[in-house]
Amino acid sequence: MGIFSRKAALFYAGRQSLLSLIEDEMSYSQDSDRETVWFHCASVGEFEQARPIIELIRERFPLYRIVITFFSPSGYELRKNYPLADHIFYLPMDTKKNAAKFIELINPSLVIFVKYEFWRNYLTRLNKCGVPVYLVSGIFRQGQPFFRWWGGSFRNILNLFTHLFVQDENSASLLRGIGVERVTVCGDTRFDRVHALAQKAVKISSVEIFCGSSLCCVAGSTWPADEELIVAHYRRYFHREKIAKRYSELKRGKHRQPKDSIRYGHFPELDANLSVDSHENISVDSHEPKFKLIIVPHEVDENQIKKLIALLRDIPYVRYSELEGNHKGEVLSEASVLIIDSVGILSRVYRYGSFAYIGGGFGAGIHNILEAATYGMPVVFGPKFRKFKEARDLTELGGAFSVKSKDELVEIFDKLLSDSTFRDECSSVCAGYVAKNIGATEYIVNSIAPAKQP
Repeated sequence: MGIFSRKAALFYAGRQSLLSLIEDEMSYSQDSDRETVWFHCASVGEFEQARPIIELIRERFPLYRIVITFFSPSGYELRKNYPLADHIFYLPMDTKKNAAKFIELINPSLVIFVKYEFWRNYLTRLNKCGVPVYLVSGIFRQGQPFFRWWGGSFRNILNLFTHLFVQDENSASLLRGIGVERVTVCGDTRFDRVHALAQKAVKISSVEIFCGSSLCCVAGSTWPADEELIVAHYRRYFHREKIAKRYSELKRGKHRQPKDSIRYGHFPELDANLSVDSHENISVDSHEPKFKLIIVPHEVDENQIKKLIALLRDIPYVRYSELEGNHKGEVLSEASVLIIDSVGILSRVYRYGSFAYIGGGFGAGIHNILEAATYGMPVVFGPKFRKFKEARDLTELGGAFSVKSKDELVEIFDKLLSDSTFRDECSSVCAGYVAKNIGATEYIVNSIAPAKQP
């Protein structure tokens, strides 16, 4: 069964008799008299935006009951045991009947939707019940239905929110342009989340041993299209000495085949990564720092990992899940590529990188770049990044780079590897950008929290 088929199966199974399951859990709950804050997140990314608000509310108002709902199976499955929530559910489908029943069951005093969540029936019911509902980390673009001539019914949805906390001035301007005045620009709560993670990051000894004193690229949340480009570049690096040796042997008459068959025939995915002068001398700088690669696939099921391993072929690799025993250090030192085939540690892995590649840019869109940027890591990603403000900002500032092809990836990777001054400048841009944008969580909680704890 494919990834999307599995997700569809989970989506369907998770909603079978869902309201009955929620009713049973809530009826057995011992905290029915507590005030409830309901957070709704589409998936994992939105949960990471909600998380710093959840943590601060739990810290300040420990008596509140916290309910979290997810729309997607990936978010629910990954965070269904999140310890700071009292109850975690799938969101029942957005019908009038479901909305009325769900809201009756959880009886929220305060509701927070994250980023793009605009469920008409839930918002309408909450509005009728007089429950304050907020959008946090919202971001809006001109092409969305709210701002089209035919989007009147969508605009009406926005007026059901008590207040909208948005990421940027452009979003606020668009909203005010259609008459939505209850809006505040306060940034993205993910900055607070990644900053906090960086401050208290726990070491991962295996990754630390693997990297050693080498330069290291951490390729995070990668898909097959990303992995093909990254591995092709790494193969150029890995075989550079082998190609140099073959050129040297050719020059001494040891081989008779044409030079191009050595450069391209035996290594067809390689282009010239070596210094060749007019006399066809070829060299590899023996003083350059060693370069290693960490790949953290977005999907870590066994079929996907096997495809990645097949892509690596002759490049020595080690799987994180198979590291154990007294010989772990020896295995790590001999490997050139570390495959992280476990979930939940990517944000901690980034701290060991010299620069990062963020996956998804050759598909639906890039994944979270802030988890890398907070460590002062230059970031590289594919062409589909325009929906993400932080990616646009860092590209303009010179801390992030979008690539559309293998040649473009080779160019920026080689520059980041060979030019330490350039790498340091990019690093400073990224770290400074994150530091400048923290504070949204505190502002939101101060704005929406009750005057006193129940």
